[in-house]
Amino acid sequence: QVRLVESGGGSVQAGGSLSLSCQASRYFYCMGWFRQLPGLPREGVASIDDTGITTYADSVKGRFTISIDNAKNTLYLQMNGLKPEDSAMYYCAALGGWAGRASRLSSTTYNYWGQGTQVTVSS
Repeated sequence: QVRLVESGGGSVQAGGSLSLSCQASRYFYCMGWFRQLPGLPREGVASIDDTGITTYADSVKGRFTISIDNAKNTLYLQMNGLKPEDSAMYYCAALGGWAGRASRLSSTTYNYWGQGTQVTVSS
């Protein structure tokens, strides 16, 4: 059974930092972070594959860094310079196959999802 378990969410003031982790139960070629507000579609934040190729949403470029420890099957998201608009439920996602880089920030690309961790940024 595939499991993705996120941790590291919380509350922080604008300009602060948070680090998210996602422990996967097995290796995946490509993993990503998504975020979602109630009633809105899930938004792609960042993705990374096992060669280290990354993709970022324009809204987080230069502030967020995605990384992966393939030996530990653990995905990370370092979030710096947080803004109130970054507040959302953050989800870890994993792809049980291959997808082109252009589709890696699309939620429909991914097969597996974690339960989510809340990030709240106050102004």
